[in-house]
Amino acid sequence: MKQLPNSTKNLAARWSISLLRALSVSSFVAFSLHGQANQQGSEQFRQASEAMRRGDLDSAGDGFAAAIKSAPAFAEAHFNLGLVREEQGRLDEAVASLQKALTLKPQLHGANLFLAVAYYRTNRFETALAAIRKETAAYPKDAPAWMWLGVIELATDHPEEAATALDKAAKLAPDNVDILYHRGRAHLLVSKNSYEQMFRTDPKSWRVHQVLAQANAEAERETDAIAEYEAAIKLAPTQPGLHEELGSELRAAGKPQEAEAAFERELEINPSNVLARYKLGVLSIEKGDGARAKQFIEAALQQKSDLRHADYNLGRAEMLLGQDGAALKVFQRAVTTEKDEEVLQQSWYQLGIVYRRLHRMTEAQQAMATFQRLKDEQAEKSLELKKFKMQQDSEVAQPAASSSDPE
Repeated sequence: MKQLPNSTKNLAARWSISLLRALSVSSFVAFSLHGQANQQGSEQFRQASEAMRRGDLDSAGDGFAAAIKSAPAFAEAHFNLGLVREEQGRLDEAVASLQKALTLKPQLHGANLFLAVAYYRTNRFETALAAIRKETAAYPKDAPAWMWLGVIELATDHPEEAATALDKAAKLAPDNVDILYHRGRAHLLVSKNSYEQMFRTDPKSWRVHQVLAQANAEAERETDAIAEYEAAIKLAPTQPGLHEELGSELRAAGKPQEAEAAFERELEINPSNVLARYKLGVLSIEKGDGARAKQFIEAALQQKSDLRHADYNLGRAEMLLGQDGAALKVFQRAVTTEKDEEVLQQSWYQLGIVYRRLHRMTEAQQAMATFQRLKDEQAEKSLELKKFKMQQDSEVAQPAASSSDPE
């Protein structure tokens, strides 16, 4: 039997209790208006709802059970009792209550969703899929329903179907970190399966070497990446893009001359490769050749106006040429548009230098102060991230509680 990842178990518990509390208010209103509800039952339901919001699940469960005796045909009371039992881990009882709620009201919002989660938590994945598909069909704009469809599809080893569902969830709730996590996981699995199929189909293809090179590049293993790109180029010497990718790894490995040769070869093969042209401009800055740098960067910007860090690098080229007025304008634009934290810091630093050259000392001090503030903020974030990673590594090392420079 397939065991659930601990991260997904935690998601189920955290997510269900928050929604459980939110649903209690609307359920109480519905119960108060229900024709079968007597005064005693209404008060029992109200008290149970209050207990639910406080997190007192035992009292909430007893209250909803008592309310059901007063109004046995009231679907929302069975629904809320099912939510409580699910949160308590009494999953068979939760399933029974949720099924009863759906028998009384087949379109009850959330009932099939929580029923699917209960099935999922007891490893009844196919039954869970049937329930969650009913929820997405009835409520197609419900992001949590699409998320759980994706999670359950992952559990049944259907990453492509999971990715489709989680893409829909992400469109509905683009800032939900749980959705983003599971969506990324699904797409990683789709990529992995695709590459494995490629390896099986043609293990000697240049594409195999390209994929291995890209994986090594992502892991910052430049030497291995360079070797794989060179192997790919040996098999496909005129394939557009390969020399540009090789050049990027050669530059990262501290081999600027070889990188320059690779970018130039790329432009011989594909004169429209804007990245090769732009990166030749960046290399020219590093060599101190402002004129050549400006020529390449401006030519690249004519092809693609939104190149990454273009204002920062163009400003550096203008500074090498002694064109401080032109550099000022470019850096002023960079500090308002740059998204990368490190490059934004450096843009403020270079802006401060230009202000000094132009004898605008007050503005220079302000720019340097902004640079220092951003640098300090990044250092603090880096420290917090380091602490977080150390904590995560420590948790991973424990026995499981259940089996279950910029361009």
